[in-house]
Amino acid sequence: EGWNYLWITEFPFFEYNEETQHWDAMHHPFTMPLDECIPHLEENPEKVFAKCYDLVLNGVELCSGSIRINDPELQQKMFELLGLTEEEIQAKFGFLVDAYKFAAPPHGGMGIGLDRLAMLICGADSLRDVLAFPKVKDASELMSDCPAVVDDKQLEELHIKTVLSE
Repeated sequence: EGWNYLWITEFPFFEYNEETQHWDAMHHPFTMPLDECIPHLEENPEKVFAKCYDLVLNGVELCSGSIRINDPELQQKMFELLGLTEEEIQAKFGFLVDAYKFAAPPHGGMGIGLDRLAMLICGADSLRDVLAFPKVKDASELMSDCPAVVDDKQLEELHIKTVLSE
């Protein structure tokens, strides 16, 4: 009954991966840790919480977001804590760490699920009930008959080969 909102904040930053025997970022490695948690980064990663937030309505997540790291040294440290080598950091994220050296302001944002809100307002059980052109369970789209078959000539022009599993 009614509209019950809940803000969820201060998610754990890391989760321990038993398979790889190291810490992984729970959301992503660009989230700013809470200021008071930064001293725990190296010695007690389980005590580090992130500046993340979710808005939940009647048990359904409506939006999710975070404040991002804007300090190049902290971003570098986060990548190192997640097990990336200096070479990997430079190859994958060097542009970002370098950009932060030019004093990026604090920044963040969130993604809002308007389709989920429409589902709740309409009392629908599924997102497919409120989307104009929903995909069915096998990811096909009945209105446009997608995905479509691509002829061999087009594939050849684009230098694409198909491999069929047996």
